[in-house]
Amino acid sequence: MNTTYTERDQEERIDNLVGKKFGFIETLKLKGIGSKRMIINKASYKIESLLNKSQDINYVNIELRPKGVLLRIHATLKTYAWVIPYYQLVVFKSLNTSIHAQGQFIQFKQDNRLRDNKGFFQKMMDQRLLCTTMNHPKL
Repeated sequence: MNTTYTERDQEERIDNLVGKKFGFIETLKLKGIGSKRMIINKASYKIESLLNKSQDINYVNIELRPKGVLLRIHATLKTYAWVIPYYQLVVFKSLNTSIHAQGQFIQFKQDNRLRDNKGFFQKMMDQRLLCTTMNHPKL
């Protein structure tokens, strides 16, 4: 979804899927809700088609929401949002770190930026666990 210029109906759809933005107090308790920017190394075809075709570097930031995450993809002069509810979120960490959901994926470049976000990924997975256990008390 192109979010370069956000509109009210876009924000409502995002809020319905992953919840409204955390308030100031919740953001302080979580010690921040956004990742540092990371470089996209590889992406699935649908996402790749949105990215710069030139030699420019494509960046992504992750924003935590109560029921999911927003991946903000920065390509050329546009910003796209990939909205992922926690129940669809899968993170793979092997030789490379990648996020998968809805049949799509983004793989991050292994560099200092990714290492700086190690704590953020742990916070994201903790939030995912918290959200899924609150919605399914028998787990």
